[in-house]
Amino acid sequence: MFESTTAALLATKGFYVIAYDRRGEGRSQDTAATVTFAEAIADLDKLIEKYKIKRAAIIGHSFGGIVATLYTHARPQKVDRLILVGALFSQQETYDHILQNTTKLATEKGDTESLQNISAIDKLDRNSADYRKKCYEAAAKYGYFDMPSPTVESQQLRSSYQNSKFGKNNIRNDQAPLLFYKNEKKVNINTKPLLIAIQKMQLKIFGIYGKNDGIFYDKQISDLIQITGSERFDLIENCSHYPFVDQQKHFIADIINS
Repeated sequence: MFESTTAALLATKGFYVIAYDRRGEGRSQDTAATVTFAEAIADLDKLIEKYKIKRAAIIGHSFGGIVATLYTHARPQKVDRLILVGALFSQQETYDHILQNTTKLATEKGDTESLQNISAIDKLDRNSADYRKKCYEAAAKYGYFDMPSPTVESQQLRSSYQNSKFGKNNIRNDQAPLLFYKNEKKVNINTKPLLIAIQKMQLKIFGIYGKNDGIFYDKQISDLIQITGSERFDLIENCSHYPFVDQQKHFIADIINS
């Protein structure tokens, strides 16, 4: 979605933008991909080397925020700044929040089917792909990823994405998360200690989050602001999990000012 709606526009503002598919995901057809963090870090090394980039500004969205954080911590000399966009950082806190809050909402609505589903999710292995998938499905059912008041611009961007080759071909590889949970030991991690360490390295960390992104709650956002500093954190009104679509102009301005 970022590539089809925002990457080229960002490039017109003077940035050299590289949007890539992680190995074994999207258009990457590598059937031998392990889909591990180590593999992702090695591939980012190769990208930065290929394009002769001295220091990169890395934008990490959602799960990509974890990859970006791990890379920045491992290769601080190659990163100019880390920009977290609706990025995950304390995963179990997010899952706990989703299940607790959807339980409350389902109880208020008398939604017994959802209550039974949430109860079943709570019994799953918390370090499994199924647990992660079903937590986000519960969140999606209650609109946690939805922009509260869609604007004409956001609707046009979503329509453009859906009618693009990306939206029509649905190039997401649904098997990638399964491979990740099979091959990666560091699942369901909390990257806040790494972010604190990055901040102590004098590297700039920026946060761009939607105020209406239901998968995060107030304390999580407050914890992150304590790390980045309030001057490097933007909590955007009328915006959920996809700031680059929900509030594209605001998002572009944030990147320019980062």
